Amino acid sequence: MVSKLLCPSRAPDSRGLIQRVTPQSAGWRYVGFEVYQLTAGQTLAEKTGDTEVCLVFIGGKGSVKTDDARFDDVGARLSPFERTPPYSVYIPAKNSFEVTAATDLELAVCKAPGKGLHPSRLIPPDQVMVENRGKGQNSRYVQTILSDDSVAESLLVVEVFTDQGNTSSWPSHKHDQDNPPTETYLEETYYHRFNPPQGFCFQRVYTDDRSLDESMAVYDRDVVLVPRGYHPVATVAGYDNYYLNVMAGPTKRWIFTWEKDHAWINSEQYR
Repeated sequence: MVSKLLCPSRAPDSRGLIQRVTPQSAGWRYVGFEVYQLTAGQTLAEKTGDTEVCLVFIGGKGSVKTDDARFDDVGARLSPFERTPPYSVYIPAKNSFEVTAATDLELAVCKAPGKGLHPSRLIPPDQVMVENRGKGQNSRYVQTILSDDSVAESLLVVEVFTDQGNTSSWPSHKHDQDNPPTETYLEETYYHRFNPPQGFCFQRVYTDDRSLDESMAVYDRDVVLVPRGYHPVATVAGYDNYYLNVMAGPTKRWIFTWEKDHAWINSEQYR
């Protein structure tokens, strides 16, 4: 039986949509997420309504027009596995956007509540924070598009690359308590890609009391929902993993708690 937290990919519809998560479909309050596969020349037009939006150009190039700005020649990489920082566009609530694909374009539309406090802006690669995290078989490469300190009302957006055979989002951590500065409540989506594309990884979502405990085999372009609990990822030999994380909650800060049993992996004991 397919886990209720796993959203399998689907063939593009007439608008290019392959994934859609809404607060209503996920049973939560903050995060919305969509992915489109647009063909060269195809246009996507939407109103932002009561959400702020971050468009992430996962692979491909195009232009973006909003009510208050226009951005041409957006995008550089044709695949996320080039491991270069992406181009993204931030759009406030009470606005609209039109994306026209110059090449085949894989576009993520990340959403969270907003009031329209900030203008539309381009987030070029040189504004993406890049870092290596972990060590040994727990190493991964992280590209942060919207951080705690970025100009946005709710959204946190991050890309993570995990090499074949490595773990990620590990040691297990959670962010499901609205209790800053100890921990913040953040809903989260994972959009997975694999190289080669027939690959898969394993992801587990679980709580301390195991009232939630789901383990999934995740394939190319699947989405995993993390409403609460810990959520580690384990890749398999031969297949590199990319995922795009979107987080949002009542406080735009990523403050998490390690699972006590596994926190030692952060120490010098682990090689």
